[in-house]
Amino acid sequence: MVRNGLGRLAGGAALAALLAGCAAVPDVRSASAPAAATASANTPEALLARMSLERKVAQIIMPDIGAITPQDMRRYRFGTILNGGNSGPYGNDKAPAADWLKLADEYWQASTAPLTGGEPAIPALWATDAVHGHANVIGATVFPHNIALGATGDVDLIRRIGAATAAEIEVTGIDWTFAPTIAVARDDRWGRTYESYGEDPVLVSRLGAAMVEGLQGRPGEPGFLGEGKVAATAKHFFGDGGTAQGVDQGDVNGNLADLMAIHAAPYPAAIGAGVASVMASFNSINGSKMHGNAPLLTGELRGTLGFEGLVVGDWNGHGQVTGCTNGNCPQALLAGLDVYMVPEDWKALHASLLAQVKDGTIPMARLDEAVLRVLRLKAKLGIFDGEVTPSARALGGKWDRLGSPEHRAIAREAAAKSQVLLKNAGLLPLDPAARIEVAGSAADNVPQQAGGWSVTWQGGGDLTAADFPGATSIWAGIAAAVKAGGGEAVLAPKGSTASTPDVAIVVFGEEPYAEFVGDRKDLVFRDQEGLALLKAYRARGIRTVAVFLSGRPLWVNRELNAADAFVAAWLPGSEGAGVADILFGQRRPTGRLSFSWPATCEGAPVNDAQAALFPVGFGLAFESARTLLPLDETCAALTADTGAVWFANGKLGMQVQAVADNALLPDLRGGGNGITATGLDRRAQEDARRIAFAPGAKLTLTGPESGAAWRIAYQVSQRPAGPVTVTAGGKSLDITQGLSVAEGKGWREMVLTPACLDAAGARLTFASKGDFTLQISEITRDDSAVQAECSF
Repeated sequence: MVRNGLGRLAGGAALAALLAGCAAVPDVRSASAPAAATASANTPEALLARMSLERKVAQIIMPDIGAITPQDMRRYRFGTILNGGNSGPYGNDKAPAADWLKLADEYWQASTAPLTGGEPAIPALWATDAVHGHANVIGATVFPHNIALGATGDVDLIRRIGAATAAEIEVTGIDWTFAPTIAVARDDRWGRTYESYGEDPVLVSRLGAAMVEGLQGRPGEPGFLGEGKVAATAKHFFGDGGTAQGVDQGDVNGNLADLMAIHAAPYPAAIGAGVASVMASFNSINGSKMHGNAPLLTGELRGTLGFEGLVVGDWNGHGQVTGCTNGNCPQALLAGLDVYMVPEDWKALHASLLAQVKDGTIPMARLDEAVLRVLRLKAKLGIFDGEVTPSARALGGKWDRLGSPEHRAIAREAAAKSQVLLKNAGLLPLDPAARIEVAGSAADNVPQQAGGWSVTWQGGGDLTAADFPGATSIWAGIAAAVKAGGGEAVLAPKGSTASTPDVAIVVFGEEPYAEFVGDRKDLVFRDQEGLALLKAYRARGIRTVAVFLSGRPLWVNRELNAADAFVAAWLPGSEGAGVADILFGQRRPTGRLSFSWPATCEGAPVNDAQAALFPVGFGLAFESARTLLPLDETCAALTADTGAVWFANGKLGMQVQAVADNALLPDLRGGGNGITATGLDRRAQEDARRIAFAPGAKLTLTGPESGAAWRIAYQVSQRPAGPVTVTAGGKSLDITQGLSVAEGKGWREMVLTPACLDAAGARLTFASKGDFTLQISEITRDDSAVQAECSF
């Protein structure tokens, strides 16, 4: 079989036979009839005409691989599937790359198994969030996040990153990526700021279109959506970066024309680049959720902007539309959505859509329109042209292409070009022949430098360097540069007083996060580790370089004052040597801010000149040495009470830890010693936890003493099999009866006050003597209920 330059493969009669509804499948190796003989029967329109209503509905449903099996695929024939950020093959989000390809073949084979009655068997598409490389897969190249790429401003580089990413995706048998994000982030408190290229719509337009071209190729040119290319998705239409106070999935308010001029501005360029799909946004525009917003999804996107491709929903986004649930939402399809992303409730949605087409709630013409868009995307990808399984593609199973030296070289170049030098008192570039000490827990920490959407959805947590084979930490890059230059480099994560180096490099920054988990109320960088190290070196007369890892600009005036040189390193990905390339002058610093840097900590939106310490476009060259005047270190938020929230939005509060005996559960996720904690959707993706107790298991949370009463939002699906107690301050309370009464009654609030439980101390322990599962979405402490009785 050979490429036809327009799709995946041409020739091959096996799939043609399936599409034609044949009961027998000839051996592709001996088939002699060319696929062209059945080409007219394999057009999207011809295939649609021979599909049953049940199969049509299945084409517009996208379940998660963690919630279906190939057997489900064979029965329902879904048009598309996805792997969420925490979903991996066979229930293993750390599955080896070969398992991804194996499962892709299994879904392909299940979707193309012959059907009776002349109905065509249509291959399913698999989509993934490859937002900075194919980073869900262990061993893939992890490129810098978009905020870093925005600092490069390099269109050619972004195009090459897209091409490398697409090739690695195809190696594992996947067809489609939910990238690029072309949000114009206007408030850095938003937890997805690092997914944005910048606050300037013009820059976002240029780089977003370049990424689309890298992933798909250029329309009209040989190879478009062909070998080594995948379908791209421009997301999220529209306004995701403009929500009030930077709240993820929140409301965007204002004059529609003004909002479109900023937040829809990157879409014409992406559409002009031939982007295959557009993802609807979670947010509302002036109170109306985008997943049900016909004037915008159909009127503006289709009409004004002329988009003819496929519109896909986000994770249960349709369920947020007024009057909808995850399993029942005709409003979204009628508004212009073509594919529902419904990770777990796919069976209920299939049934409701089927009934709604039958009773006329959804016109058949609208269903057919959506199905045709799915089929046309598949046709553009060439999957009707004879391709048999994902492993049979040109790059399928070519493991030498996954994390290849060539791709890692591009990632290293991108990391270097993204570094922005904010301060340099004549210290950089460093002499590699010097004695250098490298400090900070982030220095030799690949998961932290990779950030969110790296192997797992949130990144970090229990990930280690072993989960990023082939990657180079920032420390390793520094050590290699110093060794080559004849100097001496020492790693001292907590600093050392045993020797006196010529210079110290302190690497510190934000812990990984993704989406709403990263939302903040202000822009204060509170972690004290880097600041303490910088001050300790200064007190000893040792000059320092601060290397700051972050997914957004943050208020770091204290650290800027304490360091002799300061580098905004963003989230550089798997190739930490790119950071070292700048520190030692192997490359000159060309990175420029694509976001303004805040002078104050209050969390003012970007584009506010009064609140900007460094404007968009700022970045020093080595020659432009600059010593900042002492910056104001006053920040009221530093002394504000931050201990009231112990768990919310899928994340533990500051200084809060969860343990199962001695097993640490980062962000109340993971398992050990009889406890298994997994993500659960309440209001948003995995914003709650499902905590399973084995007999005798205990879960303990420790945190700040803030407030005398406890408020716990919880749900019980099945009453406990044995006694359950909660303990605080040395006093235990049997809550078995309250939990039993709560069985099956939805989300409730448990209020624990001094009337029934000793609120003193900073420890809360749940213990169960039998099997029991408790669902929790929030744990807070306050004084408003101190005088009240306890309640369940």
